[in-house]
Amino acid sequence: MNLKFFCSTLLVTAASLLAPSAAHAEIEEVRIGAVGNIRSDQGDIVEGKQEGTNIELEIVSSSPDFLNLIGSPRPYVMGSFATDSGGVSFGGVGVLWRWEFADGWAFEPGFGYIVHDGEIDNPFAPLSPEGVAFEREHQLLGSRDLFRSSFALEREFGSYHALQLYWQHMSHGQILDEGRNQGLDYVGLRYLYRFDADPAD
Repeated sequence: MNLKFFCSTLLVTAASLLAPSAAHAEIEEVRIGAVGNIRSDQGDIVEGKQEGTNIELEIVSSSPDFLNLIGSPRPYVMGSFATDSGGVSFGGVGVLWRWEFADGWAFEPGFGYIVHDGEIDNPFAPLSPEGVAFEREHQLLGSRDLFRSSFALEREFGSYHALQLYWQHMSHGQILDEGRNQGLDYVGLRYLYRFDADPAD
């Protein structure tokens, strides 16, 4: 069975069964940031085939009770919007864990699922002049929907404000099915406004 399809089905099923518990979650944070693409479809660290910056908006809620079994991560919904015509826009959902390691500092890993509007595959024959030109111009992702992993380093400024330096990687579930590590990597900075002064609560 396709791993991505299985995980997606499991996620939707769990969400529908546990919706009453999720209703008790409240919005805790709103985040806005700017990120740049640093990865090509072959996995090399480069400036990025898609020029320009993405503007991102993320809304994070408190952790509902049913997520206590996996460390009480907080659910999020996010959107990333390309600022130029050649960029990739995407949006999705997921969960975030938060670990404070010093006064005013925290790590925040996350995992989620996104849908994007980027290119899917090369319509031309491999190694043909047209195929090589298409691959040089476009980001080849292998799928319209991708898993998203993220990691942030947070610095608080008072009780309600923080900045995060963060990285996010998006790739499909069957990595290497064509011998390529297809995906997107973005690095950026975002501002965080916290409605609840103590997210640990």
